[in-house]
Amino acid sequence: MTLDLSGRVAVVTGASRGIGYFIAKELAAAGAHVIAVARTVGGLEELDDQIKAAGGQATLVPLDLADMAGIDRLGGAIHERWGKLDILVANAGVLGVISPIGHVEAKTFEKVMTINVTSTWRLIRSVDPLLRLSDAGRAIILSSNAAHSARAFWAPYAASKAAAETMMRSWAHETQSLPLRVNAADPGATRTAMRAQAVPGEDPETLPHPSEIAKRIVPLASPDLKETGLIFQAKHNRFVAYRQPE
Repeated sequence: MTLDLSGRVAVVTGASRGIGYFIAKELAAAGAHVIAVARTVGGLEELDDQIKAAGGQATLVPLDLADMAGIDRLGGAIHERWGKLDILVANAGVLGVISPIGHVEAKTFEKVMTINVTSTWRLIRSVDPLLRLSDAGRAIILSSNAAHSARAFWAPYAASKAAAETMMRSWAHETQSLPLRVNAADPGATRTAMRAQAVPGEDPETLPHPSEIAKRIVPLASPDLKETGLIFQAKHNRFVAYRQPE
């Protein structure tokens, strides 16, 4: 069934490249008005050109997510213009470094936590009231299998994604009696700049293109979605549930 998001308003962070770029394109193609957030103005303008060429609509928001007051202003501006928000895709993130945890510089660790955790919380805080005003609010928090595998040398990134998932789960429990649905999405290894930074010796042609992954994630924005508080594994195109340690 074709996804119809006509009349719906969506925020996508990290929308200037990679998975976020293609999620924004897919949402716009389905009829949503996309509020595209990223630091890179050139990437946002390219996205805008692509969306408009396909007959869609977008509003560009050049914003560094380390600017917490800017995130607060974003929520206020959305309320003033649209009076609600239907879809949040919290996609923006940074890798930091692949390094023994004892060798990670404080400024690197702090940046990973600021962008991947604190700004995600601040974004949730800013738009939660707006999503509650939607008839079918949908929130998608991009995560990673690193949050569960706790691979050697990936500690800052893994810890940040585990924290983001935990916030997502708590938020989902808080809102389970509402029309709002909140889930995490694990894209799996994807042909992105972040992946190349993390695994430089890997052949990118062996990985799915971010456009393919975006097509699998965007249905989580459907007003018909029932699931909440789960992880969507894009690689396997399925939801999986959490369980307690054994």
